[in-house]
Amino acid sequence: MNTPSTASVHLDEPWRSNLRGNQAALAGARDGHDAAWWTGKPPVACPGQTADSRLTALPLPNLATCTRQQVQDYFDNGWTLTETLFAGLKSEEAFYRPPYHGLRHPMVFYYCHPPVLYINKLLVAGLIDAPLNPYVEKLFEVGVDEMRWDDMSKNEMLWPSVDEARAYRAAVYAKVCGVIATHPGLADGHAPITMNDPLWAVFMGFEHERIHLETSAVLIHELPLDYVQRPAAWPALYPAAPRAAAQPLRPRAGIDYPAAEMRDVAATRVSIGKPTDWPSYGWDNEYGSRNARVEAFRAGTRLVSNGEFHEFVVAGGYREEGFWSPTGWAWRRYRNIKWPTFWLPDGPEGSHRYKLRTLFESIAMPWDWPAEVNAHEARAYCAWKSARDGKAYRLLSENEHHALRNPVNNVADDLALNCDGMAFRERGINLNLAYGSASPVDAGRATSAGFYDVFGNVWQWLEDDLNPLPGSEVHPYYDDFSSPCYDGQHQMILGGSWVSTGEEAGPWARFHFRPHFFQHAGFRLVEAAHDGGAVHLNDEDDAHQVYEDRQMLNDYLLLHFGSPADQMPHAFGPLEATQFPVRCAQWLLDGAQQFNAGTGRALEIGCAVGRASFELARRYQDVTGVDLSRAFIDTADTLRREGAVDYFRKDEGDLGAQLTAQVDPAINRQRVAFRQADACSLPADYVDFDAVLMANLLCRLPSPKSLLGRLGGPRGLVKVGGLVALFSPYSWLEQFTPHGAWLGGYEKAGHAVKTADALRDFFTQEGFVLHREEEVPLVIREHHRKYQYIVTHAMLWQRSV
Repeated sequence: MNTPSTASVHLDEPWRSNLRGNQAALAGARDGHDAAWWTGKPPVACPGQTADSRLTALPLPNLATCTRQQVQDYFDNGWTLTETLFAGLKSEEAFYRPPYHGLRHPMVFYYCHPPVLYINKLLVAGLIDAPLNPYVEKLFEVGVDEMRWDDMSKNEMLWPSVDEARAYRAAVYAKVCGVIATHPGLADGHAPITMNDPLWAVFMGFEHERIHLETSAVLIHELPLDYVQRPAAWPALYPAAPRAAAQPLRPRAGIDYPAAEMRDVAATRVSIGKPTDWPSYGWDNEYGSRNARVEAFRAGTRLVSNGEFHEFVVAGGYREEGFWSPTGWAWRRYRNIKWPTFWLPDGPEGSHRYKLRTLFESIAMPWDWPAEVNAHEARAYCAWKSARDGKAYRLLSENEHHALRNPVNNVADDLALNCDGMAFRERGINLNLAYGSASPVDAGRATSAGFYDVFGNVWQWLEDDLNPLPGSEVHPYYDDFSSPCYDGQHQMILGGSWVSTGEEAGPWARFHFRPHFFQHAGFRLVEAAHDGGAVHLNDEDDAHQVYEDRQMLNDYLLLHFGSPADQMPHAFGPLEATQFPVRCAQWLLDGAQQFNAGTGRALEIGCAVGRASFELARRYQDVTGVDLSRAFIDTADTLRREGAVDYFRKDEGDLGAQLTAQVDPAINRQRVAFRQADACSLPADYVDFDAVLMANLLCRLPSPKSLLGRLGGPRGLVKVGGLVALFSPYSWLEQFTPHGAWLGGYEKAGHAVKTADALRDFFTQEGFVLHREEEVPLVIREHHRKYQYIVTHAMLWQRSV
């Protein structure tokens, strides 16, 4: 057998370059006494320890009454829970191995990301005056929100070692403890802490860490069993019921799992939205309010169990395209999924015998636990069962979930503010780490209406897309928490799971994920002839989906590749405003020559169908174009591969002409690559470009500051000496950008705030020098007699430090 050399292994698996060996943090047992591992309190000394020496989660702090010690205890509890979970990674390799789907960062990122957010938000709030490690705080600042299941990350990053990461965590722990110990806002008898208080940033850090406690648990769930071990202080699995020695070939309804039961829910009215004076931390999407009438419906009294879902698997549900949405079927085929991801085959192929993968082990299949699936699978099950039973089944809507709940009329009804994990367990609710796993779908205590697990056990996929409640506003400390996800691509989940802690375990939580993502989530059946009032963001009210429209694609192909006569056929029209992408690229190319900037690598953010990216390739050796629109990127990539693509120029109604967009044959198209990506969350390995072009983009972003913040500093998009060419009309609209995230175009303290001034201040502070400014016109043809005439403000900046 030929053993590959170390160099060839690293070539095939670049992530292995991160394996240094001899990491002191991993040398010990990482139990409750291993000082080399814990950076805060070890589990044996941590608040939240249970009678069996395991950890559970503490109640949320009451921001009107919390003492300094209670705040410290809550911080310690969340911090040590995170380190307890990461003690479940068996080896250094487990910290750096990419997930099997390639869609997320390795675990080392999630080990450092929560502490980085603490520092960044404390800085924003003015609670500390300097960063701890600017390089680390840029590297670990932004996670991954993959656009699709095939948006594969190369995982070629060189990350800090485990020991370096641990040292950074230790420094952050000390810094946060210092803020808690000294801030006067936590003195005895303090005023209620509200979202306008700088201390809000501290509690933001607490709850962000607890979100990542859960998402890290999901990613550990996806690692091979060889990479994980059960930490001594992690909560135990729900105790298994006694089982017969000989298991039946097929699970039996009413014996191995409860038979499905539907119950009527009368028409009612619900109110959704967290009061602004509620004394607990909340995320921006929870505030605002919506009142809605809920039509009568029938709902499953229990979550759909593994046993019920097994019927779908055996019936061939994963093989029948008709039960799946087009996107869901494409995901299923791409992954070649034939049963739920966390089911492990336990017999010959076709026997449909399975075990269950829990976080740290494989166990005999608990058929009465909820089926943990993604939204595509949940909807396919609903379609299959509808066809089988001749009834109309679907998922819950947000309004209907509220109709199943016990009311929350005062703080005493908010269990997250009053219960640790053990208190939730006593109430028959599997939340806040009451257990270390899911539990039987009929094991808890039903609501007054007779429904189990309305909260807890696993999250429940909803029909709704994530949407803002009327009156909600972004928070200035975290203006891109929710708004980028109001895009019709993120499906809501409600109710929390066994590993949801803190704010996530409360009645106000509204969370979401892309439908192909896994998140300790299952579902409940609804039978109804109506949609339950579910909110679906369509082309009209979702700004992001506008750019997936076929006519919009044609309009942009004309804008990018049409002749001046096609773009503006009228002699009296502004011909100087045509060919906008070409002029933007040439403006940048001229600047590179004039100011002696490098021409190695260029990045165009918001490239649309790619004309400017191709033009930049006349001089730049390596050009990357990114855009949020899948339709734009697919078209640009077709142009890259084939050099041409047909499109339709609209003249009047259905009338027009068929044209061909063509890349100049003199351009080397192999220098250009296109990728679908969110400008507010660009891949972490995008660094050190010689030039960045952003044309007609900035005022269409949900969080412009998120993009601007990536340009300079350690691991900036732009290298020292590199250029930024920015073109924008500053046409701020709440359809695209929440008002609180606008860079200008409003009054503050009686003074007009102008975007150009804000940009000058930002770039200057970041170490950029302004070389050129110009007014650059742009015309977009809609049809022969209708045009948009726009004047963009162009700036050319060069990074000096």
